[in-house]
Amino acid sequence: MINRSAQIRTLAKKEISDAARSGIIVAVAGFLFLASIIALGVSAIALHADVMAYDEAKALLLSLGKPIDALVAPTYFPLRLMRGFIEQIEIVGAVLGIVLGYRAAAIERGRNTLALVMTRPISQRVFLAGKLGGNSVLIAISLAVAFLAGLISIIVIGGVSFTGEEYLKVFLSYLASVFYTSSFFILGLVLALHVRRLPHALLYAFAIWLTFVLVAPQIGDTLDPDNQVSGGVFRKLHIAKPQEKEIMLSFSSYETIRNGIEEASPAKHFERLTFALLGIKETYNGLPILKILNERLRDPISLFMIFIAMALLLFVWPINFTRITKET
Repeated sequence: MINRSAQIRTLAKKEISDAARSGIIVAVAGFLFLASIIALGVSAIALHADVMAYDEAKALLLSLGKPIDALVAPTYFPLRLMRGFIEQIEIVGAVLGIVLGYRAAAIERGRNTLALVMTRPISQRVFLAGKLGGNSVLIAISLAVAFLAGLISIIVIGGVSFTGEEYLKVFLSYLASVFYTSSFFILGLVLALHVRRLPHALLYAFAIWLTFVLVAPQIGDTLDPDNQVSGGVFRKLHIAKPQEKEIMLSFSSYETIRNGIEEASPAKHFERLTFALLGIKETYNGLPILKILNERLRDPISLFMIFIAMALLLFVWPINFTRITKET
């Protein structure tokens, strides 16, 4: 009897080995790592300056014989420093997924081994599961290294520490990034397996990336009244929350269209969830995880459902070997 689990593990190991030899994963993951460290390093330096200023003020009070109670201890919210880091994953992480997905199919099509592999005692679903499993491990490792490096840079450079709950919030943000990036991996893989010409598959993948990662979120943000001016239109006009809600009722159709554009973007769901967990959106600062997840439940569910939908498309859509071997 054929051991499908063993076949999937073997194929997954092959994927990891091929990706490591090609150098693509190292190049893209290295760029993500470098961009993340730069984004976090600059923020951590600013935080360190604030910490030092408070410590110097406290030391001065003690030297003057005054009680420390006269100095209000600041609340730093160090996780907010990860905003630039999250934005890098939102853009570069999606690119990482697409590149890995494209490579996973292109390497087989370039060697004309795709149809040959299918002649072996292995099903198409097992073959695809091996590719998905191996590359998911690569994505998880790449993002884990980036997140760990980010945390270390904040702790070392910023001079702050994290609570257990804050570590859990970072871990949940990491899981969201894995599902988000893996969805784009499947997108790249599906297109490269079904589009007749490989260059066109990559072009289509990046067109989708441009639309749903860069254009749609930007349109939604631009049309949001709170983003029209610094601090928001309603705050600038000193309009209370109840009156704000009444005003927005007159623009319900506008808000439905604007929100619909954002809802179509997996990048926006990823951003909303991680910004809430990390306290980047100020209203969620200091809130317990369960309360945040309860308020933002739509976003993790949407990310998970997008991943599931892409996975179903991958496994249900049969590969037309005759079509894709005619022209690569």
